[in-house]
Amino acid sequence: MSRVAVICARGGSKGVPGKNVRMLAGRPLISWTIGQALDCGLFDHVAVSSDAADILDVSKDAGAGFLVHRPSALATDEASVLPAVEHCLCVVEDSLESPISSFALLQATSPTRDLADIRGAVQLFDKHRCSSVISGNVAKASPYFSLVEEKAEGTIELSKVLNAPIVRRQDAPKCFEINGSVYIVDRAKFHLEQRTIWPDTRLFEMSEENSVDIDTPLDFKIAEMIMNDRYRNA
Repeated sequence: MSRVAVICARGGSKGVPGKNVRMLAGRPLISWTIGQALDCGLFDHVAVSSDAADILDVSKDAGAGFLVHRPSALATDEASVLPAVEHCLCVVEDSLESPISSFALLQATSPTRDLADIRGAVQLFDKHRCSSVISGNVAKASPYFSLVEEKAEGTIELSKVLNAPIVRRQDAPKCFEINGSVYIVDRAKFHLEQRTIWPDTRLFEMSEENSVDIDTPLDFKIAEMIMNDRYRNA
């Protein structure tokens, strides 16, 4: 049984057109994630799922071993990525003629992650033998202190209220924002139920700098600044 890294990348980005193959710090964006999957030394295979020929071509040049053409029905704006992941895993398993034990879902738009983030998430998964590990960073806003919800009558209230009110942000329970960068998932459980969070799921904490997710032109500029600085000083 093998461990596979899966990278999903649609061709129809609205916020940053063509972002998955757009050059960032000297490389097409998706190439950074493919390179990280290869360089961390933990995966038997790296698979890229996409509906776009240019993304698959760039992924081949970057070293991805499996290039999986995603059906158009799984590549719409409304489609969840999880059925595309299942499709990709099934294609890889059919080709290998053997099952996959676990897989990493690495977001193509999270280039600022470090190899240590991937390795740390896998180590946490192996240590606890849990259903999944997801990555996240400390949330800037807290539902106990600075996040409010609007009620039906138009007034607001804190999203989460404790018996003893929180008067300082530092006293609030630590909350995390899922950054989407790294998911390590048990393959058998995912096949039965396409989800990434179960009751025994663990969180691997990443730094804010390593957690940039490119969804807007500003995100792209921030990621490019980080990557240029990181590799200029390497």
